[in-house]
Amino acid sequence: MEIFLAGIIQGSQLGISVHDQSYRRRIRAVLEKAFPEAAIYSPAEEHPNSVMYEESKGKKVFFEIMKRAAEADLLLAYLPEASMGTAIEMWIAFRAGKKVVAISPMKENWCVKYLSHHLCSTLSDFEGFARSGGLKRLLSREEE
Repeated sequence: MEIFLAGIIQGSQLGISVHDQSYRRRIRAVLEKAFPEAAIYSPAEEHPNSVMYEESKGKKVFFEIMKRAAEADLLLAYLPEASMGTAIEMWIAFRAGKKVVAISPMKENWCVKYLSHHLCSTLSDFEGFARSGGLKRLLSREEE
């Protein structure tokens, strides 16, 4: 099983600045506990300096990342605020028939609301959902 760990990197920031990525360690720990056999792919961890890539490399990596989003069994999206890249990853995974779980307070945002098979408002809510077996149950169900 492959899990795609999507989430805000640049968001609406201008230039080459990025959001704090420490949330990825916390989410990864939850996923590793729930699915010790899973391969977890995190674009920000695989490409930590991607905002510095020259244009042709950036474009190539962007489309490779989108391909990985479509191929993963589960896409977990962390969205404390809007992220165009994460929204695209969610769309691609959803269209490919994969499960999408979002962690976001934006419960009325249409991308979050309609592309997610389950929505947790906070990281703590996600941890509880996974701990209670909800994540495993979600993945064992056929498409909704």
